[in-house]
Amino acid sequence: MHRGRWRRVVSQSGRSIAVWAVSTATMLVLAGLLPDFQLRSADGDSATDIAMTAAFGAGAFGVLSAVVWPLLVRLLLLVPALVLGLLVFFLNGGLLLVALRLNPTERGAVAWETGVVVAAVMSAVASATGGALAVRDDDAYRRRLYRLADRRRGSGPPCPATHGTVFLQLDGVGHDVLLDAVGKGLMPTVARWLGTGDRARPTHRLTPWRTDWSSQTGASQLGILHGSNYDIPAFRWYEKDRREVMVSNRPTSAAELQRRAVERTGDAGLLSADGASRGNLFSGGADEQALVLSIATRRRGRENRSRAGYFAYFSDPANAVRTALSFIAEVGREIGQSTRARFRKVRPRVKRGGLYPFIRAFATVVERDVVVAAVMGDMLAGRTAVYADLVAYDEVAHHSGPMSRDAEKVLERLDRALALIGKVAEHAPRPYRIVVLSDHGQSPGETFRARYGLSLGDLVRAGCGLPVPRKAQRTHSGAEARAAVRAALHRPVEEGGEQYRPARRTEPLVLASGNLGLVSFPDVPHRMSKEEIDARHPALLTTLANHPGIGFVLVRSEQHGGVVLGPYGTEIPLDRLDEDPGPLKDFGPGAAEAVRRTHSFPHAADIMVNSWYDPADGEVLAFEEQIGSHGGLGGAQAKAFLLSPVALSAPVDDTQELAGAEHIHHVLRRWLREVDGPQVPLDAEPEERAA
Repeated sequence: MHRGRWRRVVSQSGRSIAVWAVSTATMLVLAGLLPDFQLRSADGDSATDIAMTAAFGAGAFGVLSAVVWPLLVRLLLLVPALVLGLLVFFLNGGLLLVALRLNPTERGAVAWETGVVVAAVMSAVASATGGALAVRDDDAYRRRLYRLADRRRGSGPPCPATHGTVFLQLDGVGHDVLLDAVGKGLMPTVARWLGTGDRARPTHRLTPWRTDWSSQTGASQLGILHGSNYDIPAFRWYEKDRREVMVSNRPTSAAELQRRAVERTGDAGLLSADGASRGNLFSGGADEQALVLSIATRRRGRENRSRAGYFAYFSDPANAVRTALSFIAEVGREIGQSTRARFRKVRPRVKRGGLYPFIRAFATVVERDVVVAAVMGDMLAGRTAVYADLVAYDEVAHHSGPMSRDAEKVLERLDRALALIGKVAEHAPRPYRIVVLSDHGQSPGETFRARYGLSLGDLVRAGCGLPVPRKAQRTHSGAEARAAVRAALHRPVEEGGEQYRPARRTEPLVLASGNLGLVSFPDVPHRMSKEEIDARHPALLTTLANHPGIGFVLVRSEQHGGVVLGPYGTEIPLDRLDEDPGPLKDFGPGAAEAVRRTHSFPHAADIMVNSWYDPADGEVLAFEEQIGSHGGLGGAQAKAFLLSPVALSAPVDDTQELAGAEHIHHVLRRWLREVDGPQVPLDAEPEERAA
């Protein structure tokens, strides 16, 4: 025992000396390259004195980084995430200045701006060297990973021997996209889990599941985490009783939707028992939360400062340096890719300028790094259930296309994140089962405005006999990453909120959610019927139903309760859709059920409009500025996936279909109870079988 202890001490000392030597050499090289960085006095020094100055400076900087840096980060936990990321460089440079000032021979000087660069390079080199050496030693590697964990668990009770569960949501990755990526070799980790090719026996099973009509993160994730997505007709909708536009990724709306779901189910959520929620729209009832939108409007304090997220990540200055460099590289990559697409005149295409390169970089780099680090910390802290959302693919696919090379590159990086989390699971204090799932897919296709030269709002105004602008108005994308950026900056109100207010209360309010459009008349307090709409605007419903870019229209009917309208005067009551699907025929199985369910929502719009869909190519026409869209019916957007360990019971038997986010919630709840291996669902909960 004593021999093993001394071996670890010697090994750790050797690594520390090696890191110190490499840091010293790095400082000498930088002093030779940078004119404002000096390691000798004005009178000149011998090579030995310069080397000693570099060694002392490197050692002092390493000690300060290990001791002082975590304290500084703790003091800055209330600072917005992006601001903290920028402060890292200046704080790191300040530590280097202090380290040089501590030299008793008073040698060494550096300009402030140069010190920032030197400190960043030294932090990165020291971290890379320490990591490379530690990986060769399992014990050292485990200790290095443990530094990512939340130390509040250190004095708590020991972790149970039962399994914990990590749910990783790959936002917007459809079932077929995942299979295609595996087939192309883009996701070797997923391929290994599935046991494809000549690999070993599979450890996971892949199951497709069908989303609700509102195939978007707000509806899906609320149903998955809280067991109810009732009365969420779209990504954004107008509530007449409150005279307010609800937007799924607006913090105030997310908080209200979560409150309603908890009130409806009487349960705090999937993660209420020792859970953690990372990068999600909703908390799931978790005590530990980081980058969760529904708490972004709360007063910042102890309960939502996300120590296990921000502190665990930024406590190592090299993390921030690496993320910042990757952020800059991603911005450059997006600018290059969009420029190349523009010169090659790739179609379809949407504008990708302005702030979008920075939003994409946040989603694909910053949000990913912080969330993955938080999940790793949760696993090493032994938490029972973790649910995390990685939005990188969804953001890129919206603007580059779901099957584009840009999106495939993101899938490669997401697979590496899965591999890292799988590696951490080997060193966690309890065994973990990793479940990977998506909340929806994406359907390709050009925008409605690009094909017809007018927006859905313009078409509605024309049908109402109102003047139409000569130039079609753009409908901005409502991707989740934009809300994550605003939350990270503590700017919880969605920009452009006034665009949802009509010029006059008698005018229609038109909202878009991917290829799903909603038309409401704010001056009428109830949901209007077809008869009322025809009396007020005789040409409106006919204009919409007969337009080639519209697949079908849903309205309330005084005679039939609800009807689906299509071209050439097609009008089918909802209770007859199973025998005569009419315009829903091309939208596949489950479409009629999804439409009927949405029709029952109290806040369904006066007119629900789903775009045209081509079953041959799988294309839809987005009412937003997206060439990869989701939110309505049609194509891959409604086909998500569930990748689960074979040690867990099958999600459904061969006679059932996995449909609806609420059904997914019941499956995940059942798995959380299966802590000792596969089990048959308990008879005490028959509602889960029925679901």
